[in-house]
Amino acid sequence: MKKILIANRGEIALRIMRTARRLGIATVAIYSEVDRHARHVRMADEAVCVGPAPSAQSYLNAAKIIEEARRLKVDGIHPGYGFLSENADFARAVRKAGIRFIGPSAESIQLMGSKLAAKEAVQLYDIPMVPGVERAIDDPKEAIRIAQTIGFPVLIKASAGGGGKG
Repeated sequence: MKKILIANRGEIALRIMRTARRLGIATVAIYSEVDRHARHVRMADEAVCVGPAPSAQSYLNAAKIIEEARRLKVDGIHPGYGFLSENADFARAVRKAGIRFIGPSAESIQLMGSKLAAKEAVQLYDIPMVPGVERAIDDPKEAIRIAQTIGFPVLIKASAGGGGKG
């Protein structure tokens, strides 16, 4: 690869840029109108505005990001973490556009998007896991009974999610 677009901002974008630079790969930063003077924009070899400040109109605007990646003739798109990194449709669209998605396959992203499905898939490989349940629990009383059986402390986690809204 000769040039990549980093579909993120901040520290993760800077880390990706430093690594790309060490590998002799040119970088393209994306930014929202409010981030025009951000450090990741200044550090990149090229930069392109992908929309106004709200993330939904800029950093999460997959179509605009891919459009700019094509226009700038990048070889790959690195999503960083958060934003579009856990979006299987984005990974598919990047590949469909003929650009390398620098990350897991769309299928892996899809599978890992559901913690229940991911846990089920991992069990096929005899990977040790902490005790827990393999289904959604809707009843708080049932959750308490299970926690008492498993033992404390417990970790309660949504079975799906992502997108950096933690």
